[in-house]
Amino acid sequence: MSRVTNNNAEDVEARTCKMKFQTEPTLPIYLKFTDVTYKVIIKGMTSCEERDILNGITGAVNPGEVLALMGPSGSGKTTLLNLLGGRLIQSTVSGSITYNDQPYSKFLKSRIGFVTQDDVLFPHLTVKETLTYAARLRLPKVLTRQQKEKRAVDVIYELGLERCQDTMIGGSFVRGVSGGERKRVCIGNEIIINPSLLFLDEPTSGLDSTTALRTIQTLQDIAEVGKTVITTIHQPSSRLFHKFDKLILLGKGSLLYFGKASEAIFYFSSIGCSPLIAMNPAEFLLDLANGNLTDISVPSELEDKVQMENSETETGNGKPPPAVVHEYLVEAYESRVADTEKKKLLAPLPLDEELKSKVSSSKRQWGASWWQQYCILFCRGIKERKHDYFSWLRITQVLSTAIILGLLWWQSDSKTIRGRQDQAGLLFFIAVFWGFFPVFTAIFTFPQERAMLGKERAADMYRLSAYFLARTTSDLPLDLILPVLFLLVVYFMAGLRLSASHFFLSMLTVFLCIVAAQGLGLAIGATLMDLKRATTLASVTVMTFMLAGGYFVKKVPVFISWIRYMSFNYHTYKLLLKVQYQDIMPTVNGIKTDSGLKEVGALVAMIFGYRFLAYLSLRKMQLHC
Repeated sequence: MSRVTNNNAEDVEARTCKMKFQTEPTLPIYLKFTDVTYKVIIKGMTSCEERDILNGITGAVNPGEVLALMGPSGSGKTTLLNLLGGRLIQSTVSGSITYNDQPYSKFLKSRIGFVTQDDVLFPHLTVKETLTYAARLRLPKVLTRQQKEKRAVDVIYELGLERCQDTMIGGSFVRGVSGGERKRVCIGNEIIINPSLLFLDEPTSGLDSTTALRTIQTLQDIAEVGKTVITTIHQPSSRLFHKFDKLILLGKGSLLYFGKASEAIFYFSSIGCSPLIAMNPAEFLLDLANGNLTDISVPSELEDKVQMENSETETGNGKPPPAVVHEYLVEAYESRVADTEKKKLLAPLPLDEELKSKVSSSKRQWGASWWQQYCILFCRGIKERKHDYFSWLRITQVLSTAIILGLLWWQSDSKTIRGRQDQAGLLFFIAVFWGFFPVFTAIFTFPQERAMLGKERAADMYRLSAYFLARTTSDLPLDLILPVLFLLVVYFMAGLRLSASHFFLSMLTVFLCIVAAQGLGLAIGATLMDLKRATTLASVTVMTFMLAGGYFVKKVPVFISWIRYMSFNYHTYKLLLKVQYQDIMPTVNGIKTDSGLKEVGALVAMIFGYRFLAYLSLRKMQLHC
């Protein structure tokens, strides 16, 4: 009896959280789009070809409604969704898209939730952490941190994620939550801001029918409280199909049907296309969009047309070819429905002028100040990447290298010329190893996070400068732990100068080398945004820097000697020699043991210069997108 009581109490509590969240007022947005056309220019070797992706799409969706975009692959569903969501703004777009009779503005970014087809999430964060960070970054500044974190908990209960809230999201190499739970986390990331408009790109892909039904039921619940929901759907079950209020059916970029989902079958029956057997309405509509009339009656107009043409026009089963069916469906919609639907769009909205003008504001609404964004992203970065940095594979790699070096240079003697030459070789290897290692780690930074950066920046979650600084500085505490372990092993095993000042100066030199090398890796990764090309360029660059580093070639030809001054290996090697032998002898291997300020200045310039180049590359990428 007590167990039943507890279960009822939990249900009441969950329902209370759900109602408390969903009944919050939101700005109603009426979305209308008329004759939307989109073209892409395909550049060939000798010519440019213009291809139509969308041809004059018209429709509307109001608060409280769920609009489904259906059609076969390549019909333009995702392109239309991106255009309506403000994610695709190009000069090749024509037609009208309005929000409360106003054009798209930056203000709408804080009122739009957009769930992409791919689940772009950090694998090492838990469900609760993912939603909490989203809440802290996206919710308005007027809310306190506690209120934002409570909102995240409310969303967890609303979406039924309380059982897995402390489970990692997971990914390709990390075990985590199920596919349905991942999709609900993605939806939670967007509804956490209480959006007026919610766009979803195939939210049921890869889910079983029951999980897909639950996901669409969630969307219906979201719409019922005054939100406008638009989703693409690929092949829904019959139960799923009946959950939609409105439907747009696309075929080859053209509009085949727009209206109530429940009336779609009646419309196609009225133009002579009826199912001959009992079938899922969605399958029937997709067959029509593909031009496939198997198990579907052929309209009398098409039968007459096919009979008049020669037999080559017919397919083997006596049905008209897909191109003819497509042309017929487009013409039927244009002649029977299109004008009526366009007239409906001219009806005035039940909104006052204040609500209409509010949408047209061009001012962005940041959920946190620049400093708050930096701190949140810094903490998120450390939490996400600490698992990779402290993996046993990485620790074993560094420590085993250090032990092998310590054994090879065991208690080397710096008093003899031969001993000093041996130590110079060790110091050069340290400069090369801690120049090579960070470059190839940093290269992956931005290409791997490109999808996440694009998704979060499109939603105005944070400023690019706050992200860049947090991303590059959150790596430093983690990156500087392994070099300390490395030097603790090598320094004393190899018998380098046993003095606290010399040890810490050597440590500082290696730190400067690591941060400079990281900057180069970040710049290459951000500029190319392609791992294969970035790795190739980095390999050539690091090899050139190593060869010009002052150990292999003492006398470099004048016409190529400038390369060594760009090499962090060269400046690090010189600094390590100066730290070890400054008080002992004036020159070592042809290098003067002076103060080393020039080398420090060069490394510091590389640290900031390479990072500035990486930031400019990211900024250019954002503008281009």
